[in-house]
Amino acid sequence: MGTIVSTVRVGQKIPKEVLKQAKKQYREAQKAPPVYDPDCPPSGPDALEEFAAMAREHRKNRKNPLPIVALRIQPEVLEKYKALGRGYSGIMADVLRVAADNPEILKKAHV
Repeated sequence: MGTIVSTVRVGQKIPKEVLKQAKKQYREAQKAPPVYDPDCPPSGPDALEEFAAMAREHRKNRKNPLPIVALRIQPEVLEKYKALGRGYSGIMADVLRVAADNPEILKKAHV
């Protein structure tokens, strides 16, 4: 298995051959047996439950949780983001952050 390198610009679709190659590598990785790091042995059920409890406590005590908002977005724009797969809303947030920090983008968008 190797690394796939591809540059995709905002608004550009991911090339089909890149998606095909990534999906193939993903399927191969799913079939491969897990590889354990000898310095970090697998955790048992007790350790996993303890970690889950710590994660719940951390989320509960977070000082600045991210707000949940509703946006009106054109269906074709939403489909482009959804095509990116799991985590697309985080990508949308990153794009909004970049645009908010760039006056030129905001000027172009304010029509």
